[in-house]
Amino acid sequence: MAQTQLLDEQDDGQIGECHVMVTVEDRTHPQTPPTGRTHPYQDTPPFSQVDDQPKDSKLRGFRRIRKNQDYVHITMAKSSISRLPSEWWKTGIAFIWAGLNLVLTTVMITIVHDRVPDKSVSPPLPDKFFDYVPRMEWAFRVTEVIGMILVILWFIQWLSLKYRAIVGRRFFFLQGLLYMYRMVTMYITTLPVPSMHMECAPKLQNNSHEKLQRVYQLVSGAGLSITGSHRMCGDFLYSGHTVMLTLTFLFIYEYSPRSRLWTVYHVICGLLSTMGVACILLGHEHYSLDVVVAYFITSRLFYWYHTMANNQALRGSPHNYLNRVWWSFMFSFLEKNVKLSVPCTFSWPISVPSVSFKNPCRSYSKVQSSREE
Repeated sequence: MAQTQLLDEQDDGQIGECHVMVTVEDRTHPQTPPTGRTHPYQDTPPFSQVDDQPKDSKLRGFRRIRKNQDYVHITMAKSSISRLPSEWWKTGIAFIWAGLNLVLTTVMITIVHDRVPDKSVSPPLPDKFFDYVPRMEWAFRVTEVIGMILVILWFIQWLSLKYRAIVGRRFFFLQGLLYMYRMVTMYITTLPVPSMHMECAPKLQNNSHEKLQRVYQLVSGAGLSITGSHRMCGDFLYSGHTVMLTLTFLFIYEYSPRSRLWTVYHVICGLLSTMGVACILLGHEHYSLDVVVAYFITSRLFYWYHTMANNQALRGSPHNYLNRVWWSFMFSFLEKNVKLSVPCTFSWPISVPSVSFKNPCRSYSKVQSSREE
């Protein structure tokens, strides 16, 4: 009796059921034991005489699927441990983290706004870019439109990812962390307005009720000038618009394929991101320093996080100095059960009734056809 095992492998990090195909060969001429031997090794000819056929032909004989065979399909259940678990509850915590820091940033803007010196007393600081490039009134509106386009593109792409839960909590965590850093920098150093064209809202000083209304107005308007919600000053170091333009592009590029068609998509998004950052400076809405610092912090945090996330050996290594960042315990919480690099795999965001038009036994079609003969 000869037995053959065919295993179905899974490539998405999920260890589930293992399908085993057992082949039972029915021999038409059963072998009879040799007669006249009292010992199994008695009168055994030399090895060279027993091996009448070459090894290659024997191997081909074992691999060849023969007729008159019966197949039994056995399902062997293994431990269903996913190496890329969704853990949506962690994604929800990361979302709350990002939302909390966004709200606290708007509160800090209302506080810093009252500390901004009047432009008649403290004129704008010298900036080399402003010295050579005049202000263009339409530029900052273009920045905010481009930012909304990139956010929408990333949102659609994120919904289409198979492992959107893991990617989502990475995005929300980094977004919240960046805005927390921004909240600190704008508070400890208050810069004067970058251009004389800026008209800041009246200062409220100790009027807490009006400040809360401004916070609500800023949050409801997504902090955009084109919605009329952002008329306060002081949130210059560093640029929040540059953070979102850079962060969305980095995630778009990281979690998308590298084919030629997608390369065109990457180039378009990269040009939009670069154009949006350039229009911030063309509109004289931020100092050049604000934009440079925002890009540097955003890109470094993104690369540090994904370096640790995609290299399992670094996580427990005592020589990994990236583990010494203060937020390493938050990283461990979010990435503890993620044991692989997240592949770029797409799936429908909403479950639909599965109707399969494929042959469920397509892996064994050749075997079945040979048996039917």
